[in-house]
Amino acid sequence: MNRLSRRAMLAGSTATLALAACAPRTSKDEPAAVVAPELMDGTAMAAAIAAGETTAREQVEAAIARAQAVEPQINGIVTETYESARSDASGLLTGAFAGVPSFIKDLIDWRGAPTLAGSRGLEGHVATGDNVFASKWRRAGIVSLGKSATPEAGLISSTEPLSNGPTRNSWDVSRIPGGSSGGAAALVAARVVPFAHASDGGGSIRIPASTCGLFGLKPSRDRLPYSEPGAAAPPIQISVNHAVTISVRDSIALFRAAEANDGTYPLLGDVQPLTRRLRIGFAPEPIGGTPLHADTRAAIEDVAQLCRELGHTVVDYTLPMDGQKFMDSFILYWASGAAMFAQEVAVFSGKPVGPEIVEPWTLGLAGLAMARMGEIPDAIAHLQAFEAQYAAFFDSLDVILTPVTGSPAIPVGEQAPDRDFDTVMDSVLTFVAYTAPMNAAGAASMSVPLAWSPSGLPIGAMFSARKGDDGLLFELALELEAARPWANRKPVVTAI
Repeated sequence: MNRLSRRAMLAGSTATLALAACAPRTSKDEPAAVVAPELMDGTAMAAAIAAGETTAREQVEAAIARAQAVEPQINGIVTETYESARSDASGLLTGAFAGVPSFIKDLIDWRGAPTLAGSRGLEGHVATGDNVFASKWRRAGIVSLGKSATPEAGLISSTEPLSNGPTRNSWDVSRIPGGSSGGAAALVAARVVPFAHASDGGGSIRIPASTCGLFGLKPSRDRLPYSEPGAAAPPIQISVNHAVTISVRDSIALFRAAEANDGTYPLLGDVQPLTRRLRIGFAPEPIGGTPLHADTRAAIEDVAQLCRELGHTVVDYTLPMDGQKFMDSFILYWASGAAMFAQEVAVFSGKPVGPEIVEPWTLGLAGLAMARMGEIPDAIAHLQAFEAQYAAFFDSLDVILTPVTGSPAIPVGEQAPDRDFDTVMDSVLTFVAYTAPMNAAGAASMSVPLAWSPSGLPIGAMFSARKGDDGLLFELALELEAARPWANRKPVVTAI
């Protein structure tokens, strides 16, 4: 899930990858016909474009063809910007990913495209400029094909906005792809593009990565830009921008391309597969006391065993925290964001807050915040104090290993935003059982696609580290990717 950057929205690698041969080159104005589109990772695609083995226009046309092939089944795109993508691809592009096609999550501005945040109340909002993070991707030469689907304001762990209908998981279309970066993950999993923009305010990179069999790292707070310059800082900045990817090396290169470079952290150095052995705390129990699905338990225990086989020390660990108190505080803070969003949509639309402009789930959260407004300062104080508490987890550990979610992907409709509020809340608390602490702490955390259920659903493993230890996680991810490659595992619905 992701907490919306409202002010900005309203103001304006490995050898295991299928590095397929590109279509024969033609002129920029006449891209090659795409008969059997294949997909490289973004790093390889950018290199092929730079070497003149293909063109940006050819790669954009191939990606559009892939999108058109699978979109009727997954419904991951809110707005298509194919003509502007063709124009961009035909122009002069520079940067680490010059000419590589992708999608921007429909919570941030991309100049000239609508920003609807999954909300019917924002119809007509078109961005006049780029979000601060989006500007990094534009400078990297990335070509946006459009906006990917998100639940309203990114407020829930399933992507089923009433404005666009449910996005479906390409591994099983009866299941959700997760949220709030569900459209991004569905499109990458179906091999439409090698990576897509995602954001994470409570698990929104890691949850869709887990349910869709992708790699997804949530950066440490302030490693990559999020808030617009001059914007008032929230009490706790829980949200971050980054991506969901097929390869780890794409995630690393995208991280480098978007680094804030403001002196808060040193820039990411050379990243190679991890060589030193880690002390890993294995903590499979959900923080809020909800049940853990048997398939997820088996999967995470298998990953713990993989880490042992790689020589890491894996120790049983229980997070020393009051999980129920934490989740209550986090949900209340989350609900206060929903209340702010509802008010700002009312201002934009000129209509009163109500079901005509915002969804029942958003209204329910807003109502919760209003009913418990006097408790919000204490909730914020608890979450602010948690950052130091989280840091102490690593006095004797390098990394913590947990599941990402309480179960594999749940059925479409279970978290539909127009269902009974309390019923949906129970589902959310059971499903989103691990990810929020890292948002409150501002810490680095990643979902790695290392296991699948007996029925074929991906189950991500979450490795979390100290704030600022993004590089360590990338090194571990490269080691895990080499030990148990995933890039050639393709879902039922795939464009290649």
